[in-house]
Amino acid sequence: MPLRLCAITPYFIYCGLFRQPHMFEKKVFDYKGLEVRVSDYANEGILDILNHAVQGSEGGLRFSLQNIAPRIAAYKDQIRFVSLYKKNQITGTVGSCYRISGQGNLRYPTSYLRYLAFQSTYQSDSGWRRRTKALIKPEKDDSFKQKTLEIFSKPHLLDLHDVFEGDRHIMYAFLESKNERSKNLVHQAGYEYIRSFLTVAFSRFSPKSDHRVSKLRDDEKPEMESLLLEYYRDYSFFSTDYSFFGDKYYILKEGNKIIAGVSAIPSVYKVYDIPGIWGWVMMKVLPKTPYFRRLFRPGEFRYIVFDAIYCIKGRENLLGKLFESVCAAEGFHTGLAWLDDHSQLYDKMRTVVKMGALNRMLNAKPGLVYSRFINLSDKEKECFYNAPAYISGFDFS
Repeated sequence: MPLRLCAITPYFIYCGLFRQPHMFEKKVFDYKGLEVRVSDYANEGILDILNHAVQGSEGGLRFSLQNIAPRIAAYKDQIRFVSLYKKNQITGTVGSCYRISGQGNLRYPTSYLRYLAFQSTYQSDSGWRRRTKALIKPEKDDSFKQKTLEIFSKPHLLDLHDVFEGDRHIMYAFLESKNERSKNLVHQAGYEYIRSFLTVAFSRFSPKSDHRVSKLRDDEKPEMESLLLEYYRDYSFFSTDYSFFGDKYYILKEGNKIIAGVSAIPSVYKVYDIPGIWGWVMMKVLPKTPYFRRLFRPGEFRYIVFDAIYCIKGRENLLGKLFESVCAAEGFHTGLAWLDDHSQLYDKMRTVVKMGALNRMLNAKPGLVYSRFINLSDKEKECFYNAPAYISGFDFS
């Protein structure tokens, strides 16, 4: 149950509330009353769709985000929205977040696709098919549809700084394995499946602090960034851009040595449905159980996103102490992280760290990493199939 795997994970914004003169919105092309526009801010229409969007697929996890606005603001000028309009009314949008990620042979300009969302009448799979047929007649939509999909393989159309036609670039998205609609969409856009990942959950009924854990000081950030870059040097898509978001990076030290670290990002979901028998237990039983309702309440599922996890190899057993102290300091009982399921870190979290009751209940289905390689050779692409992918917790928060 990858808790936060949606179509192409939603991603919409509050920057529009504070629109600056340099921000833009432009029409990329139009066809018989349909328009595709690109903007670097979220207008009221985009915000409305995002705030009312229910993420996930029929028969899978269904939830909505509760903290969209502050997350969007954190992307600053590195975010773009591609939106579809019919008769000047917005019907759908998707966000694209730009960054330089990876190191060595894995270092490229990349764009992460977040938040595929449509008006509520488009939310179900059947509604999607019915409305799409009405919106664009099949016999006439080939060129319009192709032009729309081409945007997600031509990042230079997004008016990003220092991104030009002919450059090497990677666009990627995280998908829920059961979301056939999204997989079909990215396949049509030329994306390839490269890696998979899983959700891990940490929980404590009564989290306690450890004296070795403290919040990272400003003067310690350069050292911590260096440790993270070394730790994730063989991962694709890793970037430290948001590792210290909100100044809530915690470290566990022995003497003056940093043994482990993690970024803590408070987050909230409203959960509508979780599949399977354990899903029924979590939705119907846990909220009524005195201790377990501390861990999970579907109406307001409060949790910490654990991001930029670091630990000296061989000391992974201390991650549990670190996570518990973070929960105690921030006033939470649950934390979530998303990890490549063939990475050493995932293996250690699964076998060495005592994660708690909630993790044992998860019937996690793998999330999928899809990428569109632009102007890369087959040899350059091969590195991304072999390297573990970094799944940014910030992008899931």
